[in-house]
Amino acid sequence: MKKILIANRGEIAIRVMKTARKMGIKTVAVYSEADRNSPHVRFADESVCIGEAPSTKSYLLGSKIVKVAKELNADAIHPGYGFLSENASFAELCEKNNIIFIGPRSKAISMMGNKLAAKDAVKDYNIPMVPGIDRAISNPLEASELAHQIGFPILIKAAAGGGGKGMRIVEKESAIEEQMSRAISEATAAFGDGSVFIEKYITSPRHIEIQVFADSHGNVVHFFERECSIQRRHQKVIEEAPSCILTPELREKMGQAAIMVAKSCDYLGAGTVEFLVDSSLNFYFLEMNTRLQVEHPVTELITGLDLVELQIKIARGEKMDIKQEDLKINGHALELRVYAENSMDDFLPSVGTLNTYKIPVGDGIRVDNGFEEGMDIPIYYDPMLSKLITYGKTREEAIQLMIEAIDNYKIEGVFTTLPFGKFVCEHEAFRTGNFDTHFVKNYYSPKKLQTKLNEEAKLAALIALKIYLEDQKQLRIPLN
Repeated sequence: MKKILIANRGEIAIRVMKTARKMGIKTVAVYSEADRNSPHVRFADESVCIGEAPSTKSYLLGSKIVKVAKELNADAIHPGYGFLSENASFAELCEKNNIIFIGPRSKAISMMGNKLAAKDAVKDYNIPMVPGIDRAISNPLEASELAHQIGFPILIKAAAGGGGKGMRIVEKESAIEEQMSRAISEATAAFGDGSVFIEKYITSPRHIEIQVFADSHGNVVHFFERECSIQRRHQKVIEEAPSCILTPELREKMGQAAIMVAKSCDYLGAGTVEFLVDSSLNFYFLEMNTRLQVEHPVTELITGLDLVELQIKIARGEKMDIKQEDLKINGHALELRVYAENSMDDFLPSVGTLNTYKIPVGDGIRVDNGFEEGMDIPIYYDPMLSKLITYGKTREEAIQLMIEAIDNYKIEGVFTTLPFGKFVCEHEAFRTGNFDTHFVKNYYSPKKLQTKLNEEAKLAALIALKIYLEDQKQLRIPLN
């Protein structure tokens, strides 16, 4: 493998390119007109504009991306995450054109891309699943009957996608018809597939995922867990590894369950098996993400492995030289997704220019970054600017370092999730590990954040005044 085309943009494109460069592999960047001056374009050995700003006219044009790869003699395509990374048709198109898709086979993507098909695939492996129905449902009367069998609250979920779209929590029977209609409509708009199913809603869940890797020689290993329970709108904002609630025994059980999920679909490459864990530490299979995760750096830091390098080696047909018993957890890592979002206004995207953009540096601090000072934030794509990751010997050390790194991350021109990240890291519930996926609903409000920011501003002003008065005092002392 001498040349890889990265079918993505921003921080993940640069992340893949860094590993490729380390391995002596040339890289090709593709970009939209809006990303013409983006850092990932300059970082690559070659770059090609593939279309207009909207992703439907650029980053989602699978046939055009494959055409560029062939024209530039790229041996492989790395899809990153998002865009075409979990598109079975794109993976199949690469396969048909003798281009290595750095990811699983199209069959596994298709199987795990539909939650109902995924449940069906793993049902013979004795993996715990949330009580519910394992087929699509559209009749509110049937939904009511099922709800009475499994008990309220229930969760109506889109079969074809994730990210909180097509998902509705229903507390009582009278709301079923309306919420089902909304879920179907939203699923249709988001995924082109209105299929929904119903399962028991776990009232106080933790969202914990297991990183797995499988090679083409029959080897499957897990690289422990990531805690992903700090979310807004059912989407992750802060992740950490390891989870502070898993015992070694539970970690091993969940790890083995994740391995069985990978085996159920003849998996290849990097994948993540997601579970819900209830307050009694029972775990339930949720879904499998058939790609590299946004939060993969925390796993890299606690294992000392380069997951992108491992992806590339597996795609080249190499056998993993890692055995399960060789893997150990070392230290603790934390990741904050730095989004251009207004934490004071329901986390709505914030559009503007990065008038000031200075990233923190230091031991134990890693920033996977895709932007630089003076750049505009495009309205066409996910608003993530970077990922801020900290590593320490203990969880407490990683959290404290995250707080300091947030303070040293200077951004002006747009709102970001940095203040929210600091709010979480300083909150007692998070610091003690006593939280679940409802952290934002239970503990966070714009008013609370504003109060905290006002207190910090007042303290900063008092410190500045004290320094000023001391300076004035020194200036009055005669020199002779």
